[in-house]
This record gives sequence, C-alpha cells and structure tokens, in this order.
Amino acid sequence: MKKKTAAAGMLLLILVLFATSRGDEAWQKHLNLDLTVTQNSYSDNWAGGEASNVNWVAAANSGFEKQLSEMISSKTTIRLEFGQTHNQDPETKEWAKPVKSTDEIDIETLASFALLRWVDPYLAVRFESQFLDASYPALKRYVNPKWVTESAGISRQFYETDKNEIFSRLGLYLRQIITEDIVDTTSRRTEINSTNDGGIESVTDAKLTLSDKVSYTLQLTLYKPLVFSESGKLEGTSEEDYWKEVDVNWENTISAAISKYVTVSLYIQLLYDKEIAKKGRFKETLSLGLTYKLF
Repeated sequence: MKKKTAAAGMLLLILVLFATSRGDEAWQKHLNLDLTVTQNSYSDNWAGGEASNVNWVAAANSGFEKQLSEMISSKTTIRLEFGQTHNQDPETKEWAKPVKSTDEIDIETLASFALLRWVDPYLAVRFESQFLDASYPALKRYVNPKWVTESAGISRQFYETDKNEIFSRLGLYLRQIITEDIVDTTSRRTEINSTNDGGIESVTDAKLTLSDKVSYTLQLTLYKPLVFSESGKLEGTSEEDYWKEVDVNWENTISAAISKYVTVSLYIQLLYDKEIAKKGRFKETLSLGLTYKLF
C-alpha cells in the first residue's frame, strides 16, 4: 500500500509540474513511426525443407520536452514496439500461429530542477511492461508484468549541442513489480501479486549524430537493490543473494537513413538480471523498414 501511495504521490507531483508550465514556452516534441516487414516465400518444388515465413515489427518512439519555469524542466519519453513471426510448416505447408518476436512498453517522465551549480536534482517515474505475455500460450495476459519505478537524485548534462547530448543521473529508486500469475490453468484463474525493491539507480543516455545520415543512441541503466520485500522467503536457499546483484540494461541503436522514409537500424541489447538468468541475455535486431516522422 505504501508503494502505491508513493507512486501516486510522485505522479501527482509530475502533473503539478505540468500545470505550472509557462505559457510562452512551446513543447519540443518528436514522434517517429517505424514499420519493418520481412517475407520469404518458396515454390512447392524446393527439396531442401525450406519454409515460407513473414516477420513484421511496428514501433513508435516519441519525446516531449519543456522548460516549465526558470528552474524546472520536464521530459517525457515513450517507446512502444511489437512484432510477430509467421512460419509455414516445411512438410504440410500449413501456417502456424504467429509467435511474438518483439514486445516493449517503456514510458518515463523526468523533472529536473536547476538548483545547484554542477548538478541538478531530479524526480522520475518510469513504467515498463509488454503488450502480450505469451509465456503460457493457452492463457493470454496483456500488459504483464508491470514495473513501476520512482526515483530521485542528482543529474548532469555532460555534453549538449543541437543534435547531440550525453546526460546521466544517479539517485535512489523504489520499484514495484506487479504480476498477473496463473493460479489454475483449468479454470483459467489468475491473481495479482506484487514485490518491491529499492536501492541505487544509475541511468546514462547518449544521442550522437555521426554524419548527416547516421545516428547512434545509447541508454545504460543500472539498478543496485539494497532492500527486497521477498528476501526473507529466500533465506537458506541457493538463490538467497541473487536479488543483491546489479541489474543491467544496455541498449544501443545505430540508424542510417537510406532515403527520407527508408532507414536501416541495428539494435543491440544486453540484459542481466540474476533472478531471471545467471548469464546475460543478448538481443540483436537488424532491420530495413519504413520510417515516418509525424512531428
């Protein structure tokens, strides 16, 4: 209950910051829409066991920034992605049900306060999830699990030009993980559970323009938990200290504009969370797709 109150209080504070916005300052905003489709098709007389497949990924990346007052600025970033792969059986040529290939919801609002000389205090609220939980195909769960993170600390803009920036922040965080867990597969009954942790947060964002057509973006997020609501249940087990390890999310994207609406992108992500897997998880996506800048 305390966690929910903290999240509501932090969100209310952000809304108040928006309400105090100066009318003479315009929002700096952008919205990029991407659609990538890959298709392979074979005639029936191929003898090597080839099978047709279709893969598609849709993505939306948006940001809103504004100087709310002389000392307060606000920035909201939204990243949404979803994609599926459709495969054909090599023998029967029947198409199987689509399998999820990409799925992400990431929304964050950050308020910075220009109160100190070298660093700026900040408050942030972040919501992370996925559109479809396909871990148990027979029972679809949507927007599950959910991570809600509230954080506060100090931040600094190390480098900034019209097209480039390096921004980093360090602070304390409180995080609630809300899950819809399956209780009974026969009756398809689920229940809502939650766990809480808190500790030290470090986030570094970089946007660099390498040339007129090539850009690079990076986000490195580190969480060092100091407290965990379920630590007592793990005492005496081989996993009792797993939650104390640093969680890492390192995302890299290199984009090259082939034309006004066609872009080649290479996305590389490295995840490490010992509670999920003892080794790091790696993801790479190379795509050629349509990109449209709405504003």
